[in-house]
Formats: sequence, C-alpha cells, structure tokens
Amino acid sequence: MEKISNKKRPGTVGICAAIMNKFGIDAVPHIICGGFSKEETENALIDLNFLGIDNVLAIQGDSIKTEADFIPDPDGHSYASELVSQIQDLNKGVYLDDGLQNTSTTDFCIGVAGYPEKHIEAPSIDSDIHFLKMKAKNGATYIVTQMFFDNQKYFNFVDKCRDEGITVPIIPGLKPLTTKKQLNLIPHRFKVDLPDDLVKEVLRFSDSKKVREIGVEWCVKQSKELIKKGVPFLHYYSMGKSNSIKDVAKQLF
Repeated sequence: MEKISNKKRPGTVGICAAIMNKFGIDAVPHIICGGFSKEETENALIDLNFLGIDNVLAIQGDSIKTEADFIPDPDGHSYASELVSQIQDLNKGVYLDDGLQNTSTTDFCIGVAGYPEKHIEAPSIDSDIHFLKMKAKNGATYIVTQMFFDNQKYFNFVDKCRDEGITVPIIPGLKPLTTKKQLNLIPHRFKVDLPDDLVKEVLRFSDSKKVREIGVEWCVKQSKELIKKGVPFLHYYSMGKSNSIKDVAKQLF
C-alpha cells in the first residue's frame, strides 16, 4: 500500500491558533502517535510553542480503518508514554538532534487519557493503571478520563490511581446521550457500560427530542455530584452535538 496525502483542511496547529485568536481562550490540541514521525511531532510542538499554545493532550490515537490494530509510523511512537517523554524532553530543551546548540525550552502542560473502565486493549484495570502511572512518571501533569455514565466508576478509578501513587489531577469526561442509537453505539465503540436506569428511561421514548432531554438531565445530575465532590474540572465530549453541551452548561454555570 502507498500512503497518499489528501489533506485539504487546516491542521491541528492552525485550528488551535484560530480558536485562540478569535475567542481568546486556551486550546488543547491532541498530539497523537498514529501517522506521525518523531520529527513531525517535534516540528508541530515547535509551532505550537511559538504560537503560545502550551497545553497538549498526548494520546496514542485510533487505528486507521484499513488496520485491525494500531500500527505506528515506522519513525514514530508506539505508545502515549513515549510521546509524553518526547514532549517532556522539549520542556528540558532536549531535541531529536542532539547536536543543536543554544536550544530553547518549552513549557508544555501535558495531559493524558485515563480509562475508569480500562482501555480496550488492557488485560485488566490494574495493568491499565500501571501504564498510566508510567505516563505520569514520564511527565504527564493531568489526566482526562474516557466518558463514563456511572460516577462511582470514576470515584473507584481515582482511588485506585491514588493507591498507586498517581497524584496528578484526574478530570472526569462526560457525554450526554443525544440519540437512542447511542445505547448500542457507545458501549460498542468506547467499551463503557450504561447504567440500567438510564437505558430503561431512554427506551421509554421514541421521540428524539425527549431522548436528548433525558441525556442532558442525566449529564447534569452527574456533573452536580462530581462538582460537589470537588473534581478539578469537567470535560465534555460533544461528538458533533454541541447544543446538548450548551444545555448542560446553562444549568450548571
């Protein structure tokens, strides 16, 4: 197979710069392993640093549609922990070309992903947390979780992380249901469980507007409990459905 570039839209760096320029708010670009060499990653990070974008989320990324499993670029990283190390090296002024003179340091705040119900490829939650601890050791300064619909799973996950010596902030990730199809789509694609009470409530209705209202109500309830428990921040997954996130935010802030 031959790799053909057919990019006809702005990349991560350009989009983040536009967001910060237009709205004056921080953007957090996702830096992924898949499809990028270490050199390309370093160049992107240099551009981000030059533009004043100093928050990044380092993740492995999904496999492409033609691959059953994730296959890294031949000159890239296989795991997010390796990507974190490269970003942290730049923070220390260490570049891929060790012959560079008078290098400048960056100041990236590095986020990584965490999975309250374990990563799909992890054999167990304990092994998953083992590798999460490695990412923190390599320089990650905060964790954003995969979406979950049962807050107790988040609380249990945080307790396990703390027991393993992971001390960085753990930001909960939430997603309001918007369609009945997501009852099957989300558990299949993201390997997360949906509480029986939520499923039964959604199945009572066929009207999409009502399903959306149930999703927002559930997410607001989750958010209020998490805020009460003192979580550092809340992260919402919109997945192209930003109106539901707006409705949640209006009821909380």
